[in-house]
Amino acid sequence: MYVVVVGLSHKTAPVEIREKLSFPEGKLKESLRRLLSYPHISEGVVLSTCNRTEVYAVCNNPRKGREDIVKFLCDYHELEKRELSRYLYFHDSIDAIHHLFDVAASLDSMVVGEAQILGQVKEAYNHSFEIGATSIIFNRLFRHAFRVGKRVRTETRIGESAVSISYAAVELAKTVFEDLKGHTVMIIGAGKMSELTAKHLLANGVSSVIVSNRTYERAVELAERFQGKAVRFDENIKYMAKADIVISSTGAPHYVVKKDDVAKVMQMRRNRPIFFIDIAVPRDVDPGVNDLYNVFLYDIDDLESVVKANLAEREKEAEKAEAITDGEVEEFLSWLQSLEVTPIVFALKERAESIRRAEMTRVLGKLDLSEEEKNAINVLTGAIVNKLLHQPIVRIKECANQKDGYVYIESLRRLFGLEEKPEK
Repeated sequence: MYVVVVGLSHKTAPVEIREKLSFPEGKLKESLRRLLSYPHISEGVVLSTCNRTEVYAVCNNPRKGREDIVKFLCDYHELEKRELSRYLYFHDSIDAIHHLFDVAASLDSMVVGEAQILGQVKEAYNHSFEIGATSIIFNRLFRHAFRVGKRVRTETRIGESAVSISYAAVELAKTVFEDLKGHTVMIIGAGKMSELTAKHLLANGVSSVIVSNRTYERAVELAERFQGKAVRFDENIKYMAKADIVISSTGAPHYVVKKDDVAKVMQMRRNRPIFFIDIAVPRDVDPGVNDLYNVFLYDIDDLESVVKANLAEREKEAEKAEAITDGEVEEFLSWLQSLEVTPIVFALKERAESIRRAEMTRVLGKLDLSEEEKNAINVLTGAIVNKLLHQPIVRIKECANQKDGYVYIESLRRLFGLEEKPEK
């Protein structure tokens, strides 16, 4: 029994290849049933996100298991093997376990420390669990992976620093306004980055949104998403006075927010602080506004410098996270090795012999027997134990070579309490 991973990700394949291998959520259970129909696959989980598609499987032969998974991917997506080969990566045994723990801990993500991946791994496992595509090994492995992901997030600061432009904008806004609750944000230009930044600001407590765009209909459309107010582009200055945070990204070739305009805004605001986030290239906001009292302006370079500093901080935390995953891999391997046939046979014999000796000592101490008689009883009880164990041991060795042999090994381990210490 081997754990095998076959997959591709943002590290190995461009988006046009990744999208060919994606699994729609509505068809995931059907695809899992199909995966289990391949001869060397005992358990399976399919993880499909925008940045990766990975198939995790328990196999009785790692080489044949890998071949089955590649065939499954090609059959299911109607692709030729040669189309995929150069994009795929393969892990088995300890490397496969380590890879899953790294994925769950967001150490293998495009943005190290992002929080979304752990939930995606849980969702992938739940789909498999619900249809019985997981059993002893994956039930334990994936729940262990969830524990690893949680430990990394609680015992390191890997997810604390903003590492996207939109999150960096929120972080900088908090340096101006300690608490964002009750503040108003104004979006000038209805671009994707402005929209994303506004979303993060709202998630951090901003109470209302004003949207201004040269195309008024687009401003109305975006304002409706935020339950905000759309205003016409020539009314910017009037409504800017009501905003505490202004995000601008218009694509205009010249400044759309001038120093004189902001001076008028500050008079209307009675010099209450205002925070400008200029995401546009070329810039939308006249750099001279920074000279005005209580006006704070950050452009794309300021935001990127925050992102770079925070990425460096996350890389340091990733080293701590790796130490956690290394230890957790060792712990899981220890359990996995207990499912191998040789140690289970040894443990069974040792448990039986321990019980036989304990009972011999207890009973013989009460009887007045000669050494010859004691030896005879010793030989007799030893023979009985060996004959009782002979057939189960033969059968368990036969089962070990079957597709789901580890299920019998785990059953034997539990039935005889072989995970417990034998009685003295």
